[in-house]
This record gives sequence, structure tokens and C-alpha cells, in this order.
Amino acid sequence: MPGRRHDVTATAPRTSPRRQASNGTARRIDADEIGLDALVGHAGYAVRRFQIWIFQDFIRTLGDVDIRPTQYSVLTLIGANPGLSQMAVAKRLGIERARLVHLLDSLEQRKLVKRVKSKADRRSHALHLTIQGETALAKFKRLAAEHERHVEAKIGKENRAQLLRILAGFT
Repeated sequence: MPGRRHDVTATAPRTSPRRQASNGTARRIDADEIGLDALVGHAGYAVRRFQIWIFQDFIRTLGDVDIRPTQYSVLTLIGANPGLSQMAVAKRLGIERARLVHLLDSLEQRKLVKRVKSKADRRSHALHLTIQGETALAKFKRLAAEHERHVEAKIGKENRAQLLRILAGFT
């Protein structure tokens, strides 16, 4: 879709690079043949590669409803905590305020979220799902559950549960 940011690491084509043969000429090799050296032992590299797979599957699974992972996170947080301020959402999800404002603008244009001037602080807005937003979020959650089944199929039920336990300290 126009206007979307793309993660180049997630969308880079898997072309066969050239590797120099012993006689000095280049030969094509498959990407899977390229050695990763120390990257094999780096947790950050492995987590990032898995994150790319997760995001691609999420986007594929929720593609028909045009919801990205961050949008889903924001909608879910607002749905579970009506009346949160933009600052509270940004802080809890670790999203830059400027990026959140843009994201909320798009969700508001789609009539999924509404901003209501806060009664406690006139400088801030309380965030709420619209009726349409509540209905849409229920559908998004069903599709996200399907995505989680894909994750489980990829790594196994016990590994998924263990992964969530390990990562719980970072949420």
C-alpha cells in the first residue's frame, strides 16, 4: 500500500550472491549456503530473524483487514484500557510520541479510535475505541489468534510457551 514503511531486512529478495571461486571468477551460490560465522551465536540476530518471520506472517494473516502489528498493539491496549492518554500508550508500548500521533491519526480516519479531551488535563486526550473499533478489534483478535497458531506450528507448543516466559520480563 502507498505510504507504508517497509523493513528492508524483511522484504529483501533472496537473490543468489556471487562468491569468488578459487580461480578468481564469481559463481552463484544460494543464500542458505552463505556462512553466518559468529552471527549463529548471537541471540539478537536470531531474535531479529524470528521477528521478521513473525511480522511477515502477521501481515499475511491480517492482510485482508489492513492492520499492522503496531496498530494492533495500540488498538488492543486502548480496548483494554479505555481513556488512556496518548503519552501513556506511547510509554507502555515503547512508541515514539510523534509516530504514535501519526498512527492514531490513521486509526481515527478509519473510525476505529476517537480522541476525547481529557477532563483532568486539558492538554491531553483520552483514547477510546469507537463502536466500529470495538467490532473491528474483535475480528483482529480472532485473526491474531490464527497467527499465533502459525507461530506454534513453526516452533512447537512448548517452545512457544517457553519463549513467552523468557520474554515476559521485556513486556
